[in-house]
Amino acid sequence: MASNPKTLYTPDEYLALERSCEAKHEYYNGEIFAMGGASRYHVLIVTNSVVALGSQLKEGPCQVYSADLRVKVSPTGLYTYPDVIVLCEEPRFSDEQKDTLVNPALIIEVLSKSTEDYDRGRKFEQYRTIESFVEYLLIAQDRPHVEHHTGQADGSWLLYETNNLEDTIQLKSVPCTLRMADIYAKINFSLTD
Repeated sequence: MASNPKTLYTPDEYLALERSCEAKHEYYNGEIFAMGGASRYHVLIVTNSVVALGSQLKEGPCQVYSADLRVKVSPTGLYTYPDVIVLCEEPRFSDEQKDTLVNPALIIEVLSKSTEDYDRGRKFEQYRTIESFVEYLLIAQDRPHVEHHTGQADGSWLLYETNNLEDTIQLKSVPCTLRMADIYAKINFSLTD
């Protein structure tokens, strides 16, 4: 039995489709991938992070965006929707639609069972090709755990991890600190799945 060949799309075809539908999709290497829904704790952690960052960045040039702003990883061709994006320079977009950012400094992803390997591995590898990208936070939703990756001048990345709800994470790319207690506010770990 012969299988049907995959339909491959150009970036322009993907963007035309994406801009005309309600659901969100990632795009890579000609393929379009549907993004699944998020758990309530995933959404709450994203909201907590946006509120904590936004309250510290309301003055000055930095901007905080949540999961609805698409990012293009120009060197690799990936189009994706990070959970949280922060930048402190003028936003640059891939085209005149101004809905696809190309210069994030800080990206935060909230981990789920279905995406954590990808978020830690191939996606992080692709994010590192973005010239402006210097900081990456991976936040677990099933337990208090944050992985804080910071880019170094020599191209290497340092990892700091914490499981302590009393800890504070000092961000490098933006003038902010994130308290673990704020990230995980109203999360009951005994109820996470």
